[in-house]
Amino acid sequence: MEETPFKRFVRDFCASRLALAGAVALLAVLFIALFAPWISPQNPYDLSQLDVLDARLAPGEKLGNGKVALLGTDDQGRDMLSAIFYGLRISLVVGVSATVIALAIGTAVGMLAAYAGGRTDGVLMRVADIQLSFPPILIALVLLALLGQGTGKIIVALITVQWAYYARTVRGAALVERRREYIEAAQVLALPVSRIIFRHLLPNCLPPLIIIAAVQVASAITLEATLSFLGLGLPITEPSLGLLIANGFNYMLSGKYWISLFPGVALLVTVVAINLVADQLRDVLNPRLQR
Repeated sequence: MEETPFKRFVRDFCASRLALAGAVALLAVLFIALFAPWISPQNPYDLSQLDVLDARLAPGEKLGNGKVALLGTDDQGRDMLSAIFYGLRISLVVGVSATVIALAIGTAVGMLAAYAGGRTDGVLMRVADIQLSFPPILIALVLLALLGQGTGKIIVALITVQWAYYARTVRGAALVERRREYIEAAQVLALPVSRIIFRHLLPNCLPPLIIIAAVQVASAITLEATLSFLGLGLPITEPSLGLLIANGFNYMLSGKYWISLFPGVALLVTVVAINLVADQLRDVLNPRLQR
């Protein structure tokens, strides 16, 4: 019985134990983020559930309501386990949303540049080059300083930082594919440009885009955490992982390590899991890079 492409993909992906462990960890993180409101001991956004007297409790101590804070509490009395669950939810929503929108914009720009060529290609790629010449965190800091805090605003900043990566990637892949015989045949048959792009050109440019998108999700989550740590990301009422780490930074030298440590571990596990999966996807989708 002939092996299907999907079965071949699964077999090749599972060949790496590290990638398999990363996939399991990533699925666990996604499960926690998706079901956070139902599995969290406390809603850290509900001020009526917070008690100042519960602030900075050590891991394993009891809250005022009798429940045990397995990972302790922060300086506002939030249960750290619940705050991490909700923080993962926010960080993933921001990272994935920004990546998907930036992917769509960058793909459209790259396809237009590759197919149109000439002056259009030159102008669009020069804009992308200017974008890529600045450090991502600098662009994000400037934008957030102008726009202010908020989930939507930080997503806009991350989109602005990311779109040029996809535009450059898809343009390079599309220029290679455009010289293939099947594209020339489609043009000879006078097929509509939209059909050539979406039915023939774009599907063959997807493998590198999938790899870049997987890596950029981790980059977006890390950048959001950095901005929130600096106080320019999400507001204090929506504690992402970066903001949770920032809240406990001032207490590190006083022995209350858990306020920053556990959110930092959650962020590390998430980013490492995404990078392990992305690295294996690169090898599987491009057999020439297989070790």
